[in-house]
Amino acid sequence: MPSEACPDSGDDLCLYVERVTGNEWLAKASNWVIAKPLSILLLVIIGLVVRWLLYRVIDRIATRAASGSIQSVIARGKVPQMFLEHNAAVAERRQQRAETMGGLLKSITTGIVATIVIFMVVAELGYNIAPLIASAGIIGVALGFGAQSLVKDFLSGIFMILEDQYGVGDVVDLGAATGTIEAVGLRVTRLRDIDGTVWYVRNGEIVAVGNMSQNWARTVLDIPVAFSENLDRVRLILAEVAHGLWEDPEFRPDILEEPEVWGVERWDPDGVIVRVVLKTAPLQQWSVAREMRERIKERFDAEGVEIPLPQRVVWNRAEPGGEPAPAPPPRPEPSSDGSGGD
Repeated sequence: MPSEACPDSGDDLCLYVERVTGNEWLAKASNWVIAKPLSILLLVIIGLVVRWLLYRVIDRIATRAASGSIQSVIARGKVPQMFLEHNAAVAERRQQRAETMGGLLKSITTGIVATIVIFMVVAELGYNIAPLIASAGIIGVALGFGAQSLVKDFLSGIFMILEDQYGVGDVVDLGAATGTIEAVGLRVTRLRDIDGTVWYVRNGEIVAVGNMSQNWARTVLDIPVAFSENLDRVRLILAEVAHGLWEDPEFRPDILEEPEVWGVERWDPDGVIVRVVLKTAPLQQWSVAREMRERIKERFDAEGVEIPLPQRVVWNRAEPGGEPAPAPPPRPEPSSDGSGGD
């Protein structure tokens, strides 16, 4: 039966201590020193166990999605369609996407479980959580108006991940910085540029994303040659060099299609620009470009193809009769008295 010291009928330990000792203070103390902390500890342990189980489920889904074995499950509509990829060339991309989505789901799971545990702990301490829930809603609205940039960052981060605009390991141009993505969060994206500098870009400030890593890339080389060179011969040499690189076993996995020589791209003051393009695997366009430049330089040297240097033309204008213009007469030197010459 509840008593003055133990008004809650659920306080079994308090009632037991009061019945055994007959001391109300000791009964209350046992409730707050032993029963309440044990209940809170149990809630925390349950929360951690639930979080661990949910993490295991998320890891399993992400692993199956990355390996592609989840396709049959997707077809039945049990997993988001975003994991549906049939092209083997994008297997690595699918794995990056699965890891990014797994990280997002884990963050959301941690937030939800932590919130529920906190509310249960407050209720265990004897406080009415109904006003707290109502206040949380009001505070949420206030934060929505007072921290619009933060909400904008969160929403932008969610949509960037769901739409697969980029993922960990991609090389992207975010406008403010260009580099390799190291982490994608709900509020900021962390990337490292070629100099090793780490950039933190707020998701809400990203207006446009240039992703250089999705599905395939392209090496575009503008090769300068002298105006005096035979362009048909130059195109043939470039096609042979590119084809030789394509057939090289070391580079064959990185070049997806037969290279193409598109021809004259433009005229520069120093020479003619001929464009060569190669479709490559993601992130391999730069290594292919470096190898192509080395092979083209060696082949041009062997074939005697001139690579133009900066030139400047100086005109010596003459009189209409063909004779150079006469030099201007020398200025008269001043006399000793300073009056000037005749």
